[in-house]
Amino acid sequence: MTHEQLTALDRQYVLQTYGRNDVDIDHGRGATLYDLAGKEYIDFSSGIGVNSVGTAHPAWVKAVTDQASKLGHISNLFYSQPYVALAEKLCTRTGMAAAFFANSGAESNEGLIKLARKYSFDKYGEGRGTVITLNKSFHGRTVTTLAATGQDVFHQYFFPFTEGFRHADPNLDGVQEVSGHDVCAVLLELVQGEGGVLPMDVTFVQKLAELCKARDWLLLVDEVQTGVGRTGTLFAFQQYGIMPDALSFAKGIAGGLPMGGFLVNEKCRNVLGPGTHATTFGGNPVCAAAGCAVLDILDQGVLDQVKEKGAYLRQSIEDMNLPCLGKTRGLGLMIGIEVKGEHTNKELCAMLVRSGLLALTAGPGLRLLPPLTITKEEMDKGLSIMKETLGGLT
Repeated sequence: MTHEQLTALDRQYVLQTYGRNDVDIDHGRGATLYDLAGKEYIDFSSGIGVNSVGTAHPAWVKAVTDQASKLGHISNLFYSQPYVALAEKLCTRTGMAAAFFANSGAESNEGLIKLARKYSFDKYGEGRGTVITLNKSFHGRTVTTLAATGQDVFHQYFFPFTEGFRHADPNLDGVQEVSGHDVCAVLLELVQGEGGVLPMDVTFVQKLAELCKARDWLLLVDEVQTGVGRTGTLFAFQQYGIMPDALSFAKGIAGGLPMGGFLVNEKCRNVLGPGTHATTFGGNPVCAAAGCAVLDILDQGVLDQVKEKGAYLRQSIEDMNLPCLGKTRGLGLMIGIEVKGEHTNKELCAMLVRSGLLALTAGPGLRLLPPLTITKEEMDKGLSIMKETLGGLT
């Protein structure tokens, strides 16, 4: 199939809900990808943070193919080994008590919201179901998680949204201003991804955790993008000196297969019982086997390298001193870059993609989410493309 044939079929048979780049990706290995015509691309996007261990990692491929040949699906009416093994790995490495498996980040965050509201209902009765979220947050594209999202740009077309959310500025005074007797939880990202790769202040997060404990609000951390090694620890909360009551995960957990879920602490272990929450595909054996492989690959040595690689990329970008780019920010391999000058972030991103570097936007800036296993050679190739493509811009 040619690129032209592929795009024609897409226009004819697929809803046009995405602003796709005029690029196809056919195959690859690690952070090096190729289109149908054989052109090489360096991947600084990892499928928006999903391909955590790169494309076609041998251990990941083996885990997926071995499990697919054994058991593809059975439903949660029966036990199977992969989801239990994955839950054990996640709980052991985080100190959390139990896991629930879902299919996407939005679904995982919906689970957190249901958990918080049931925890409060069981303990206090009706009238205490409001969840505080932060301005510039992003929590998903279902009607409920859009309501939770603190960005007006997403609050279009789909009214009425689910009730029960208030948005606060990311500081303690902002949270206090919107609090009340009806609050049951605070939901936040420790690095706001879609908002522009904005890390939360450590002191604010720690004081927020104290406030939640004092008022018996659940502290919910959305780790859909920051989790699974992205920031240099298995989950970002491990760099903030807190223990959340629950956290969501998705994107990188299964290394390319659709999976999400959430972890809860001991206090919340028994909040959701039989019949209160479920999903048909949650804990799918193939996805769970992939998740186990991902966590095995992302050992402490690899996580330490994530921090080193992130520091290397950020310093290298700033050392280029390109007129169209400013300061970098982020944690680990979750990197935001300030955009300056005449061109928008979308224009710069499109230029990079056409030149062979897959990058992303976030807020008003550029966003880089390379595979956590990216090599120095691949990083240097990507940096070279960036310098050559953007070097002449003002």
